[in-house]
Amino acid sequence: PSIGRNSSHSDEMPKAEKDAVGTAARRAARREENQPYSTDTLGVAGMLEHGDGAEYMVDTAELEARAAAENEVEDEQDASKPSFGALSATEMNGGKTEYRRVAVPAHRFTPLKEHWLEIYEPIVKHMKLQVRMNLKTKSVELRTSEHTDQISALQKSADFVKAFLMGFEVQDAVALLRLDDLYIDTFEVKDVKPLHGDHLSRAIGRIAGKAGKTKYAIENATRTRIVLADSKIHLLGSFSNIKIARDAICDLILGSAPGKVYTKLRTIASRLKERF
Repeated sequence: PSIGRNSSHSDEMPKAEKDAVGTAARRAARREENQPYSTDTLGVAGMLEHGDGAEYMVDTAELEARAAAENEVEDEQDASKPSFGALSATEMNGGKTEYRRVAVPAHRFTPLKEHWLEIYEPIVKHMKLQVRMNLKTKSVELRTSEHTDQISALQKSADFVKAFLMGFEVQDAVALLRLDDLYIDTFEVKDVKPLHGDHLSRAIGRIAGKAGKTKYAIENATRTRIVLADSKIHLLGSFSNIKIARDAICDLILGSAPGKVYTKLRTIASRLKERF
């Protein structure tokens, strides 16, 4: 009897193997259910070769008809909406004409006359403003016209004229008309440190350098323009670049050696190159 029991147990499959077989069967059934196409059907390339894929092809005429219908619906919706044209600068101000007057210093009147055409053309042609040089009041007068498009044109043009009168070249000052993120910053040497006599002269000399070498180095490293007008310093550039140039100039005023300032500017210039 013990031999019979052992033979019956050996014929039966162990439980672990039964579970594994059942799991494999369920997975196979799931795969067959999830297949989007049966395995015996041809692929797209095969259907096209055998001529069996005509029913799967998209009718181009039907697509064009649908697109035309959608465009007609959109046109009808656009026609029902009111369309408003862009307002000119004069219309934005309620039809009023705005004026600006920029006073001309005595020492800048001759350069203004020499470069008048270079200043006149961008203001009239691009900003579409009216401008004149008033010899009696020694000033440049600007006003808007019916052709002025930009509401900020008057302010930009006034800044452009002021930049030239401060001593900047026309080619550099024109950037104020073309770009929005340019500013002018002005400060005096005495604002940084109260210097007098020869000490003030030496500080200005340190900023300029021999034949303007230090000034040009700061300009090229920080992408700014610098004007030294006696004890006043004018900077033209973007906000972040003006800050870097101002810090370098302040170090020179406080007595730092130009070599140390050059080293700082080299590291700053390499960072700016990486950023761009």
